[in-house]
Amino acid sequence: MAPTERIRLRRSTLGDDVYDVLRARILEHSMQPGDRVNIDALARDLEVSQTPIREALARLESDGLVRKRPLVGYTVSPLLTRAEFDHMFEMRLLLECAAARLAAERATSAQREAIVAEAATSISQEPDDPGGWHAAFTTHDARFHDLIAEASGNPLLREGLERLHVHLHLHRRYFPYAHAGTTIEEHQRVAAAIEAGDPDAAEAAMRRHVSEARERQLTAFD
Repeated sequence: MAPTERIRLRRSTLGDDVYDVLRARILEHSMQPGDRVNIDALARDLEVSQTPIREALARLESDGLVRKRPLVGYTVSPLLTRAEFDHMFEMRLLLECAAARLAAERATSAQREAIVAEAATSISQEPDDPGGWHAAFTTHDARFHDLIAEASGNPLLREGLERLHVHLHLHRRYFPYAHAGTTIEEHQRVAAAIEAGDPDAAEAAMRRHVSEARERQLTAFD
């Protein structure tokens, strides 16, 4: 594994901190798909015992971001195959569209405001850090879709979407900055329909968004 910047963790929620750091490293590919996870090295790097590392890895395994194999230990989950990718988007079309429709019907005023505010996010590409936009965009995208799932009022639907988005973000590492602006424009159309309380428009806007996202993500297989 390539050397990484030392991060000091001092908050009382140490297990959550370690989980967040490892999850970010996987999604940003500083821990590459297929890499074997060295628990001793991670404990030294983060200056913690092996216990919070193992606890975090158990959570990441539940998320589908790492896999545990007998006599080998943990490895970072590989990217989806093309068939698995297609299956993921089939599920996204079902669940995301349902979440948008339900959010348009059920969201509270506060939830509608939060969705619209998140859709107004601006992601910039700084000259001195041309790749820095990616983490900000990934955070925005996850938050936007989670706000809609929460507003649907269905916790099981929200949980299912969260698992799907983990794999989506692994593939998203491969698309260019120009796609971020396009995605945010699509988010704004979905948000406007939810704000207006129009279930048909919300579902249609989300269907278009997910379909377009699938085409953008196909670059991971080029």
